[in-house]
Amino acid sequence: MATVTEAKRLVIKIGSALLVDRDSGQLRAAWLRALVQDVAWLRDQGKDVILVSSGSIALGRGALGLPMSELTLEQSQAAASVGQIQLARAYAEALAEHGLQAAQVLVTLEDSADRRRYLNSRATLEQLLSLGAVPIVNENDTVATDEIRYGDNDRMAAQVAVTAGADQLILLSDVDGFYSANPVQNPDARRFDVIETITPEIEAMAGDAGSGLSKGGMKTKLMAAKTATAAGCDMAITEGSVFNPVQALARGAAATWFKAQGDPQQKRKAWIAAMKPRGRVMVDAGAARALRSGSSLLPAGVKAIEGRFGRGDPLEIVDPEGHVLGQGLTRYDAVDADQIKGLRSAQIEPVLGYPARGPLIHRDDMAF
Repeated sequence: MATVTEAKRLVIKIGSALLVDRDSGQLRAAWLRALVQDVAWLRDQGKDVILVSSGSIALGRGALGLPMSELTLEQSQAAASVGQIQLARAYAEALAEHGLQAAQVLVTLEDSADRRRYLNSRATLEQLLSLGAVPIVNENDTVATDEIRYGDNDRMAAQVAVTAGADQLILLSDVDGFYSANPVQNPDARRFDVIETITPEIEAMAGDAGSGLSKGGMKTKLMAAKTATAAGCDMAITEGSVFNPVQALARGAAATWFKAQGDPQQKRKAWIAAMKPRGRVMVDAGAARALRSGSSLLPAGVKAIEGRFGRGDPLEIVDPEGHVLGQGLTRYDAVDADQIKGLRSAQIEPVLGYPARGPLIHRDDMAF
């Protein structure tokens, strides 16, 4: 069974029902402070932490005096625009008490469906984590329409885990795991401690009902588990309403763990290797040696560029003898890549008119 202490990078999903009081519509500030204690505890162990947090609409509807019934799209967007400010401030203040910097990241479904936006999202999360910040990710409800919405934060959290290359996803829920039937309705329902594979029988056990302010039911959690585990990320469903729920999970609190199907980085590289290349980059002998030893591909080592491609597209990487070394996702489009081939980082800005984005292809976006 997976344990929290084994993870190097965690994504923790917090639902509205945990964060916002159902009756008053007010933030559960004491619970949030306890959760942030968990974040500080994880960070003290050298782990990266990303929070996927609902709550903006729930907070905003209270501030605007909107009804607790189903809101229209326009009402939801208005509530989100007010609540997002409150939510970001609450996280920033709570994290600051532990010397941690909060960072707000708002996303839509398009950010993972479009390869260029996906690459941008990944690079932003990597940069924030490298700088020591704690990203707080939420769906951009102020602009998202039904066509570009995830619709629930369980699946969004799974996609964030995939994008960030996390090895663990924790869904803090109003139940302590996945059951064979609804435990409220069926006293004989049993909780699974570990699910190695999501079978059709397991899928048939999931119900539809969400809870209160939360949109996600057990079916969405199972869909999240499919996404996460397929990318090499363990996922847990555990009771989140207790104080310090992550430390409770680490101490053995009731939960269901869905086991990863392989390593997240290996899964990502397999995904990149399976893409159809949109272009080709020829490298010199020095760059080829550096790539074989695990380095990123810098523009200075590029001899020629072929093809018409955009930022985020897959490119074949070829050594001076014409052997294909592998392929990777480019950080520059074809025109810009051709202009900066052979240049060192300091020479790029005068040519392109904007600062270098680092390597042409980062080693994390490369498969051999």
